[in-house]
Amino acid sequence: MAYDPSGFFSSMIWWLLLFYLILGPQIQHRQLTSARKNLMADMGKKRKSNVISMIHRQENIGLFGIPFYRFITVEDSEQVLRAIRMTPDDQPIDLILHTPGGLVLAATQIARAIKDHKAKTTVIVPHYAMSGGTLIALAADEIIMDPNAVLGPVDPQLVNYPAPSILRAVAKKDPKDIDDQTLIMADIAEKAINQVKEFVLELLKGKLDEERAREVADSLTQGKWTHDYPITVEVARDLGLKVSTDVPQEVYELMELYPQPLARRYPGVEYVPAPHKQEKGGIAELLR
Repeated sequence: MAYDPSGFFSSMIWWLLLFYLILGPQIQHRQLTSARKNLMADMGKKRKSNVISMIHRQENIGLFGIPFYRFITVEDSEQVLRAIRMTPDDQPIDLILHTPGGLVLAATQIARAIKDHKAKTTVIVPHYAMSGGTLIALAADEIIMDPNAVLGPVDPQLVNYPAPSILRAVAKKDPKDIDDQTLIMADIAEKAINQVKEFVLELLKGKLDEERAREVADSLTQGKWTHDYPITVEVARDLGLKVSTDVPQEVYELMELYPQPLARRYPGVEYVPAPHKQEKGGIAELLR
């Protein structure tokens, strides 16, 4: 029987292709993870701080690049609390935060740990930290935001409805015209609002006087704004929060190392980086 070298090489090519499809995304993820850690370590040395990141983006790390949708979970709180616990009491903490929000329980745990840390704590927001992310930011000694970054209200959401809106809807009706389930939801909504408001007051204690702190807590929890209302740097300062816009360059570079999944269409935004913005020690060097 004659040996067919073309069949052997064809088989090898298929095996190599399968190997790449399965392990390629994992190898790329390891490279990105290593680059992130190196960048955070460099930033920590410069700022003499322990740099922690909680960045929630869609990321192609699964088989065939299936994206994962992320938000603040109990698993996140476990990891962040562990990182804070391992930080010496006299070492500052920089928490880089990019999140749409998530579980109130998890956000509350992280916020309390940030507030209780003895050295200076800073939350850095390069793009947005909404809902539970804002709750965490309120716990820090200082908030650093990009000039165009935003925070958001922290009014509780129940079954996709804002708790304050549930109470207002119930208040407009006679109790006999409201079903039991809605009344139960209203009761839960009232409790949730009071709990979050009290926690916000706890976080603002020592940063604002009591009257101002209550005004801020009311604005953030009582439904003054929609849940996705953008609290800009100017609005945050008007509320009395200590906010600066001196975001370290490493934070922007770190965000580039959390790629969004490849779209099935042409990208809506493209640009050519300006040469004067390119800095030594950027992403290209980290990925070498």
